[in-house]
Amino acid sequence: MKTVKISLNSIDKVKSFVNEITKFDYDFDLVSGRYVIDAKSIMGIFSLDLSKPIDLNIHAEDRVDEVLKVLQPYIV
Repeated sequence: MKTVKISLNSIDKVKSFVNEITKFDYDFDLVSGRYVIDAKSIMGIFSLDLSKPIDLNIHAEDRVDEVLKVLQPYIV
């Protein structure tokens, strides 16, 4: 598992982020304080405080570099 900090501070960023990660078969969790939600859930993301960076847990054994390359615009 790899953890990175991301910023999703606009509606367009949230939509494009979800579109990008749904292309992968891995599990992604967003962690904000004590809340952990599925990063592929737009409704779940909007339940978080998006004004601050959020931890993204990537549950991938291989091809992590490929995932990070796609997520580069969101990484803080």
